[in-house]
Amino acid sequence: MKSDSLLSWTASSTDTALWVDGIIESELRFGLDRGAVGATSNPIIALNAIREEAEKWDPVLKAAVRDFPDATEDEIGWRVVERMTAERSTLFLPAFQRSGGRDGRISIQTDPRLFRSAERMVEQAERFSVLAPNIVVKIPATSAGLAAIEEATSRGISTNATVSFSVAQAIAVGEAVERGLKRKRQNGESDPSLGPVCTIMIGRLDDFLGEMAGADSELKHELQWAGICVFKRAYQWYVSHGYTTRLLAAAFRSTSHFTELVGADVVLSPPHKWATKIDEIAPPYKKMHAEVVNEDIVSRLASGSPEFRRAYEPAGMRPAEFDGFGPTVTTLRQFSEGCAKLARVARNHMLR
Repeated sequence: MKSDSLLSWTASSTDTALWVDGIIESELRFGLDRGAVGATSNPIIALNAIREEAEKWDPVLKAAVRDFPDATEDEIGWRVVERMTAERSTLFLPAFQRSGGRDGRISIQTDPRLFRSAERMVEQAERFSVLAPNIVVKIPATSAGLAAIEEATSRGISTNATVSFSVAQAIAVGEAVERGLKRKRQNGESDPSLGPVCTIMIGRLDDFLGEMAGADSELKHELQWAGICVFKRAYQWYVSHGYTTRLLAAAFRSTSHFTELVGADVVLSPPHKWATKIDEIAPPYKKMHAEVVNEDIVSRLASGSPEFRRAYEPAGMRPAEFDGFGPTVTTLRQFSEGCAKLARVARNHMLR
């Protein structure tokens, strides 16, 4: 393991788990060399891997088109994503075995276009969960997604709540997993070795609030702290309530999205672009997770941004409001477009 970087120090010397936000093999190995014990993915990330590793995945696409003549372009695309996830999962099996299933997992995301159907998301989660023993299935923290997370958990499927930006969503996810585990116990089944996580996309929240405020906003400095404020408040809630689920920070926009959270019993999953920058920071580094954000920053954000208050307050939104929250809408649109682009790639192979 590389020993002279903040990434490796975090992985070896703190309670924080390092995951890779990507599925390209070279990026996974970069993370593994620094102690990474998991990986996250989504339709856009998978599509980028297909393009970046065309020599590897073009023949797989070609074979899928040949072997499944009745499959739609969507089905062909998803078969390749499933194959990719299953193959890359083997890189994390040692960590999975060492941790008893808490770590060593690789994420595969349910089709974001199903975000309104708990039943269809659970059906897809069951299909994905048998791709490898160390799969964790990403389900959006929408109103239907919460029901899907509970049901999937009750069936022994590890979940990663995604499309999540607020303390209220994080709490709802933590409670949904606990309900699922309770149902499993009530059915006379022992608790499985699950590794549930709840992602908070801190950078995407910052993006949204910044766009709402405008480039000339007086809160320009404070808005860079919004995602960190939300994550730290959610973490305090998780600690005090003892949830089985761990929080995961994703969608980094700066090195502070990593350094401000180092030390907590959470997962940090920086994209490769930011992982390389963080890797250049020399350890040891002060464990900042217990340091509260400056009260003036929090006060100015709360007073100047109603949308920040919705994200920051534990009761800032009801589950019925999650689907219409600004960053949820934007992210679901982007992820859905990623699925459409994946289908177009499959179509190009079908029509050759």
